[in-house]
Amino acid sequence: MPLLTEQVKEASQPKKLFAEPVQGHVSLGKSLRFILWLVPTAVAALVIFLSAMGIPGAVIVLVLFAILVAILVSGVRVAAQWEKAIVLRLGRFHGTKGPGTIYIIPILDYVRFVDTRTLVLNIPRQKVITKDNVPAEIDGALFFLVSDAERAVVKVQDFQYAISQYAQASLRDVVGGLSLDELLSEREQIQLHIQAIVEERIKDWGLHVDTIRLLDIELPEDLKRMMSRQASAEREKRATITKAEGDKLAALNLAEAARTMQQSPGAMQLRTLQTVDGLGPSPSNTVIIFPAELTEVVKSIGNALARKQPSSPQE
Repeated sequence: MPLLTEQVKEASQPKKLFAEPVQGHVSLGKSLRFILWLVPTAVAALVIFLSAMGIPGAVIVLVLFAILVAILVSGVRVAAQWEKAIVLRLGRFHGTKGPGTIYIIPILDYVRFVDTRTLVLNIPRQKVITKDNVPAEIDGALFFLVSDAERAVVKVQDFQYAISQYAQASLRDVVGGLSLDELLSEREQIQLHIQAIVEERIKDWGLHVDTIRLLDIELPEDLKRMMSRQASAEREKRATITKAEGDKLAALNLAEAARTMQQSPGAMQLRTLQTVDGLGPSPSNTVIIFPAELTEVVKSIGNALARKQPSSPQE
């Protein structure tokens, strides 16, 4: 039962739509405020000592002094090098301060620190349907930074959540207008297109998109198997065509060599000698060589006998 209860609790909790930064504002003012507290502590010790000595009014002075110091010290803030402090005084924008040590009026001022470094948000896996009705799941990463801290705080409620949602919608819109082949082959153009759409909208929020990267494109398993068979058939087709072209070139070269040997009788003799040399000195090979001149003589005798044959009775 406890395990079932935990599973129900996890299922009821809303899923995070974007990745939060590892850390937000770095509180650097605690040590400074501690140092500033050392001075009133020493003064308080002196007042207590004077009160113990019987000096009247020392306790009242001590209380008033402690209250004054607490109010003054509580307004000290320290912004890191990569932070901007947005100060609101009585609900109105007062100014941008930092980095470094800043001072705000306690009770009247509200300060919010904005990280101006390059931030990264995860675009969660989106289920989209391409233009040719192929379902796919795509996730990515969004890299952006705050270029104007005032507008990022004043003009949009939560700029991280807003830019994450807008990037998700842009991703679905862009991929929905592409075919599967375009989705798989034009990833760089898709990323640039989504980046341009998001940048055009969020520039009024004081944000700047550095880049958008598609991390993974998940397709149905049956479609993956069909694409694998198609790729295999395409490779087999290219192999068959390459082999046929090689056979054709070999046949053309052999025909050209035959014509060359026919025009030059000595070429055939050289080819014969190369063949004999290629047999090697193995004792299992027996080679009988007839003189090339004997072949020519036999051919000449055959031609002479063919010319001297008597004509047919009809002639």
